[in-house]
Amino acid sequence: MDIRHRNNVTVTGAADGQTVVLAHGFGCDQNMWRLIVPALARRHRVVLFDYVGSGGSDLSSWTEERYSRLEGYAQDIIDVCEELDLEQAVLVGHSVSAMIGVLAARMAPQRIGSLVMVAPSPCYIDDADYRGGFTAEDIDELLAALESNYLGWSSAMAPVIMGNPERPELGQELTNSFCATDPDIARVFARTTFLSDSRADLADVAVPTLVLECAQDAIAPREVGAFVHAAIPSSRLVTLVATGHCPQLSAPEATAAAIVDFLGTHP
Repeated sequence: MDIRHRNNVTVTGAADGQTVVLAHGFGCDQNMWRLIVPALARRHRVVLFDYVGSGGSDLSSWTEERYSRLEGYAQDIIDVCEELDLEQAVLVGHSVSAMIGVLAARMAPQRIGSLVMVAPSPCYIDDADYRGGFTAEDIDELLAALESNYLGWSSAMAPVIMGNPERPELGQELTNSFCATDPDIARVFARTTFLSDSRADLADVAVPTLVLECAQDAIAPREVGAFVHAAIPSSRLVTLVATGHCPQLSAPEATAAAIVDFLGTHP
């Protein structure tokens, strides 16, 4: 199988630099990283890809059986790393891909040497003393709305996820990205994302980890960042002066600077 074609793999930047793999979140594709790639590419080799079912990937390779579990997406990351013969790469995962990255690092430890979690959430549903940001009823309603009218859901939810109402072009970009995703594929990815619970996996993270949270995020509130930081031994928590769930678009300079600083600390 041609993994580079299947996952629409793009490689740019310094050929002899440390390799950084950028993994997008639900409803997105590698284009979401475009504003921070130039800063990373000055000294690092940057690998971008689309999960099967997203962006420019080979949609014929998608199966519900594989992609109804986070491990299926983690295998995409591993497949890309193996195709490029990467070892000890830095995996930057946005949103649900932060947890997918945790799984990939556990499944193929020789391939992933450190993690950067951008707006991570190991569990979206409130549970006892844990605040994920949503009740179980909230998530049920969200998924029901998505499944009954995906395009309408995208138009309503994307601006909420993006935040920054004074910059409507950002919400529109995320809306367009959501709407470009096949509704049946999006339904499966959404259920896999919003019903996931990866809290128990965090204690097993044994690689250097940067947790990047936003000062205001409707999807992953500050309590989630604190939980992830506390659960991962020797992780570093950085709070960006940014609003919304996609700081790589809303605050690209600050996001890139935090990642570059971490890469300099863990060459």
